Amino acid sequence: MPLPIVPLPKVMPPRPERPVQSNIPQTREEREKLRSLAKRFAAETDLVPPLPMDELQAEARVLCERNGFDPVYDEVAALLINNELWREELARVPYERRLLLLPKCMRVEEHCPAPFDELGLLCKKCGMCSIEDLQEEAERMGYAVLVAEGSPLVMAIIETGQIDAIVGVSCLNVLERVYTYMEAAAIPGIAIPLLQDDCLDTNVDLDWIWDSVHLTSDDKTRRLDLGALRDEVRTFFDELALKELLGEPESETEKLGYAYLAEAGKRWRPFLTVAIHQALQDQPDLELSDDIKKVAIAVECFHKASLIHDDIEDGDATRDGAETLHAKEGVPVALNVGDYLLGEGYRLLAETDVPAERRVEMMRLAALGHRTLCLGQGDDLAFAHQPKPLRATEVVSIFRRKTAPAFEIALRLGAACAGAPEALHETLSTYSDALGVAYQIRDDLGELREAREAGEAPELRPTLVWALAREAAKKAEKKRVTELWTGERQEPAEDIHRLLVDLGAEKRADELRQAYEDEAIRSLRLLENANVKGLLRRVLGKIFDELQIEGWCSEHEARNAAGRQVGAAAAG
Repeated sequence: MPLPIVPLPKVMPPRPERPVQSNIPQTREEREKLRSLAKRFAAETDLVPPLPMDELQAEARVLCERNGFDPVYDEVAALLINNELWREELARVPYERRLLLLPKCMRVEEHCPAPFDELGLLCKKCGMCSIEDLQEEAERMGYAVLVAEGSPLVMAIIETGQIDAIVGVSCLNVLERVYTYMEAAAIPGIAIPLLQDDCLDTNVDLDWIWDSVHLTSDDKTRRLDLGALRDEVRTFFDELALKELLGEPESETEKLGYAYLAEAGKRWRPFLTVAIHQALQDQPDLELSDDIKKVAIAVECFHKASLIHDDIEDGDATRDGAETLHAKEGVPVALNVGDYLLGEGYRLLAETDVPAERRVEMMRLAALGHRTLCLGQGDDLAFAHQPKPLRATEVVSIFRRKTAPAFEIALRLGAACAGAPEALHETLSTYSDALGVAYQIRDDLGELREAREAGEAPELRPTLVWALAREAAKKAEKKRVTELWTGERQEPAEDIHRLLVDLGAEKRADELRQAYEDEAIRSLRLLENANVKGLLRRVLGKIFDELQIEGWCSEHEARNAAGRQVGAAAAG
């Protein structure tokens, strides 16, 4: 069967890499940590908004000192604490009574065609920056949106009495000036600081904006601690928990299967199954039933079986630094354990105590997903057997078969167990497709960077970086890339990595990764179930935030560390 070709998503023109201002944490990991600490700090105190800025900054100093953050971050910590204090108040304000205030400096100034009027920028929807998506989504929800800045304008809007809450994006200096007006009016507000303060082609953590824009009291999952939920899912795979839910292992095959299930893993797939199931409950924070636990374990059985078979097919002796099952036990035993786990997964689905039509639907979804994953793996194996250059669209099509279905199965099985309507399943398919492609691109980029740091050549398999490098290459260079990719030509690892960088393949791949993340977000726009929409939006951020932290480039960390030292010296 030929690969279905789907056009690649639109990518915004790349912005130049620019340093983060010195009074904001330099890496996304640090910013997320500070935001998480501010959330916990606000929950553990009896502070009641509105608070004067000097009181907020005093609390922020306590937070930073207690957690080892440089005092230079006191200002942003104060804003983050204030955001958390107002979060529930803002969630109760209807979208139609909220204002989203964006700064015009988020545009690409050199190319932006938008004119201005007395209220600010009039976006032409050219697709060159994120303003278009933010404005379009917020207005569809009912927000008033202004692309402008300046405290007098905010004060004038507050005085009209037509706005009851504000989500504002700006540099720290402007946010602090505006804060005085909002405090005086007791207007609930969430402030998202820009990463630069020079009013030119600025950047921002878009996830922070999306989280705040979508915040609503209709979403009963907004208070769910997703980290704690994932930790709970991990407990399903403890030895005693597996015995309780699957039964006591008797044969050697069962014992090996249980042991392999219990081995460390990210557990993203069973987490997604449980998360979507809980989002569809009237009380999402209720205790998890044995049925959803069985469905989640079934999802992990399917995943672990695919890993065993992949390792055999690829001839890999290690996975994540540990010996693979077939390397330890031999290929025949490993194949049998993989097949056993597949059967165990279907058994668990069949034995759930849910209406018969839901069981049938779960079995059908699992079978279709299993089939699609095999087709994707077959595409990979065909390349290994007879390497040939692929277009970027063809590589993405492989991702759609090989990686995306794993997320789709996890989400749709959880939704089917809860009796979700067909319309939601359609959205979950679209969401999973974009999520899976973005996940695989991020995974491939991480492996490429690890290979470069280890002085090893990149793997010769269908990856987007290789495909993009070949499409960017000219004439003789294209022949060189083709021969390197198919293994017909040998060069030092350093030269290969330099070639991929020079051709801009890594950068272009990362831009496409972001485009697919954006596509996943856009797929949720028309969802009417606030629980599911809010949860899936947060899940996306959680998956990719953690991946970014796990795969952080050491060279980038070193550069940021040097930048922090310079910033600290300047601040001192």
